[in-house]
Amino acid sequence: MEEKQNPTLVVLAFFSIYVIWGSTYLLNKIAVSELPPFLLAGVRFFMASIIIFVIAKLLGKSLAISRKQFLNSIFVGFLFLSLGNGLAVWALKYIDSGFAALQISAQPLVILLMMWLIQGKKIQPMSMIGVALGMLGIYLLVGQKEILNQENAVLGMVMIFGCMLSWGYGSLFVAKADLPKNYFVNTGYQMFFGGILLIVMSLILGEQWSNPINWSLKVQTVMILLIIFGSIIAFTSFNFLLKSVSPEKVATSTYVNPIVALLLGWYFLNEEITLQSAMAAAILLTGVYFINTKKKLALFSLFKK
Repeated sequence: MEEKQNPTLVVLAFFSIYVIWGSTYLLNKIAVSELPPFLLAGVRFFMASIIIFVIAKLLGKSLAISRKQFLNSIFVGFLFLSLGNGLAVWALKYIDSGFAALQISAQPLVILLMMWLIQGKKIQPMSMIGVALGMLGIYLLVGQKEILNQENAVLGMVMIFGCMLSWGYGSLFVAKADLPKNYFVNTGYQMFFGGILLIVMSLILGEQWSNPINWSLKVQTVMILLIIFGSIIAFTSFNFLLKSVSPEKVATSTYVNPIVALLLGWYFLNEEITLQSAMAAAILLTGVYFINTKKKLALFSLFKK
């Protein structure tokens, strides 16, 4: 894992958070049907962190961490993984994976509004159009009667919203936080602390634990995929990009994630894609485009360097 930033690493990192993360909705949906959510997420991130630390040592990377980096890693691990991912996985018990991905596609809108409220940054006219379209898209998405009538669907939507707030604030915090300089080691510490906190949360909530040997082959396979690709590769790419480009650019993964999640959920889980969901997705992603239009041009120029 090279520290030097170059166009190839940036492109590969974006591909990772675009496509791999899009598939994690399906993988988590499959696993959470058999495993409790916080146990699932906790085991995933804790095991991934151990593997990352072993690889880092083999590559000769230092695992030394300052007190400030230690505390920041705990906080970021809580925001991104314990609260952010934990709530998202829990929500998948009540809503479809594609629907969850569509709702989370409003993440750039959340980040933009948080930058305005917390950092006092002005919202440009083009972004204002994006905000309006984004809110309309969310309204159409979550206002479907056939979905609202499903048991605990509203609870699942609220969990996803909480997840988005946590990830949004975490993205802003990480951009300026003192964390381990190596992106691989940085990811390891966040997953280590986030995983431990998830396991503690699982114990507090009284989730029923089980021996991984007794898990079905399908869930065992899904867990391996989540650990290696969804955690180690994609999350390392995410941290790399947060230090390399702005939070809004990183949030453009929401263009692709919901499409990947929708298609995989439809193909493997027979999840229904309603006409209103399709309309909401089109409006919502158009809004995200308006929010990131100028930033997107800057991103393409970065690739040409």
